[in-house]
Amino acid sequence: MLTTNPFEDDKLREECGIFGVSGADGAAALVALGLHALQHRGQEAAGITSWDGAHFHSHRAMGHVAGNFDRDEIMTALRGDVACGHVRYSTTGETALRNVQPLYAELATGGFAVAHNGNISNAMFLRDDLVARGAIFQSTSDTEVILHLVATSSYRDSLDKFIDALRRVEGAYSLIVMTPQGMIACRDPLGIRPLVMGRLDDAYIFASETVALDVVGAEFVRSIDPGELVIVENGQLRSLRPFGQTNPRPCIFEWVYFSRPDSIAGDQSVYSVRKAIGAQLAIESPVEADLVIPVPDSGVPAAIGYAQQSGIPFELGIIRSHYVGRTFIQPGDQIRRLGVKLKHNANRALIQGKSIILVDDSIVRGTTSLKIVEMMREAGAREVHMRIASPPTTNSCFYGVDTPERDKLLASRFSVPGMTDFIHADSLAFVSIDGLYKALGEAGRNDMTPRYCDACFTGDYPTRLTDHDALDAELALHEAAE
Repeated sequence: MLTTNPFEDDKLREECGIFGVSGADGAAALVALGLHALQHRGQEAAGITSWDGAHFHSHRAMGHVAGNFDRDEIMTALRGDVACGHVRYSTTGETALRNVQPLYAELATGGFAVAHNGNISNAMFLRDDLVARGAIFQSTSDTEVILHLVATSSYRDSLDKFIDALRRVEGAYSLIVMTPQGMIACRDPLGIRPLVMGRLDDAYIFASETVALDVVGAEFVRSIDPGELVIVENGQLRSLRPFGQTNPRPCIFEWVYFSRPDSIAGDQSVYSVRKAIGAQLAIESPVEADLVIPVPDSGVPAAIGYAQQSGIPFELGIIRSHYVGRTFIQPGDQIRRLGVKLKHNANRALIQGKSIILVDDSIVRGTTSLKIVEMMREAGAREVHMRIASPPTTNSCFYGVDTPERDKLLASRFSVPGMTDFIHADSLAFVSIDGLYKALGEAGRNDMTPRYCDACFTGDYPTRLTDHDALDAELALHEAAE
């Protein structure tokens, strides 16, 4: 099996999406709708857990929300006015049903369900300690560490146990937790992963992105602050900030690629920011050409911004079919090559004989960009210039984004001229890190304390990387022994 989309097999994979409802009849149905809107954040699996005042009910499945949560018998069984859900793309742990969230456990304080977006960067360290003390893990997900930390906390109150657990974890997390006492929504102290709050009549809604609020007709209230816990009990909301003041570092790639363009992130329109990145890219890296062409779909807003700033016409030179399944059985190389055209095809009549500028959001391994450039050449393009609406991705992410090992990232292996040769383009340019900050309305990264997590571009990780550092040390010892 192979993904037929040649432009998705070389992307940074979205982390996960979470959605919670407290205080609405048929809460699970609202969660299913919200997860539909967040499907772009994870396509491997989906799950929903509900609470009816006496019992928890769960359904988890591999695959998309559609097909798993559109059957009456499943939704009817998810009773209650409180529910949370999760769409998953695995960043830690195998692709298996046992890792599908929300994870649920019966603790001394009652049932405990958790949906997590992010990655705990000391999960292996904590897991080894817990196992040594007798913990029995049922999954390979880093999220299960939170369950065991809560279960083994010496505090008596369930909220205190939860806060105690969070004090021990490092990395990135946005969490929606359900207990018999109520729902908790929280972000890590740096706010690396997003989480927003809305209202629907008397119900409180929590979601990874504002677009999910739009879909269920909820009003956007505000973002959950970094390090904040919002607790909903008996229809009443209160806020705690147990971790003290920090300098937030939200993931900058939410504006570049992860979030849907119709979402609001950090009080800014994602679509408008992406257009501004494209305009900044045109200022920094102009080139004479006949057309600006986006790599669909994520390159569209930046390409519009580039075209408007440069005055070069914007055209759809790559046409996407929306009626092709995600996979295609491929019995041979010839069919494999043809299969990629099922989903994207060059607009030959438009491209032939033209000098074109292709705008994409990022380059990871470079294999995708090579395919795109080859497609344009085969369609008769005279020149192919590539412009990328993010800086070179030189470092892996350890905060909930599935990135290749550093030595497989094209930008960590080659200079820009070397990357240009690799993808067979006539020219290649990336927006600068300062330009990216300017598109977000900042003065530029060099003129300020960083306000975003941009480690994939700069190597400036805002937290400790306990597990990664331990693996590096172990590898160094092994190499020395050899």
